[in-house]
Amino acid sequence: MIKEKRKEKNYTQEQMSQILGISLRQYIRIDNEEDLPRRDVLKNLIIQLDLTNEEIGTYIKKMTDIIA
Repeated sequence: MIKEKRKEKNYTQEQMSQILGISLRQYIRIDNEEDLPRRDVLKNLIIQLDLTNEEIGTYIKKMTDIIA
């Protein structure tokens, strides 16, 4: 979902990593849904990608299931 939303906004992975203030490697892991971002990064991601409450809930649920 994150990757699709990023592409809808026409951001590259590098641009998103710079906007979020994280390394490109970290962002790629988020984009590929391999890692749940820190709270501050998640907050910024929500703002930058205009995520809805439903999208946020679905994403967090999916990521916590993967990590657990």
